[in-house]
Amino acid sequence: MAYAIIRTGGKQFKVSPGDVVRIPTLEEKNEGDSVEFTEVLASGDGKAVQIGSPTVDGARVIGTVVKNGRGPKIIVFKFKKRKQYKRKQGHRQNFTAVKIDSIG
Repeated sequence: MAYAIIRTGGKQFKVSPGDVVRIPTLEEKNEGDSVEFTEVLASGDGKAVQIGSPTVDGARVIGTVVKNGRGPKIIVFKFKKRKQYKRKQGHRQNFTAVKIDSIG
């Protein structure tokens, strides 16, 4: 089973062909667009593993944008006891869902 570890949006993801991965938003991409990840930190096929320093030369991962959306709402609540201070704020993080087509 082939896999790769890619870096995008300041985070690392382990991906395999056919996986759908939720990554930090890619604003310039729409649903159905192809996306290429060139920052491949490591890749393997079950027998041999290639580890980059810092990236694997010539390796790339190709995927298709499935969805652009927003994650669940997270409530941020600040409170100071005995001071009548309360602040409530909501936050929803944008994401892009990408289906991994090939690792090469």
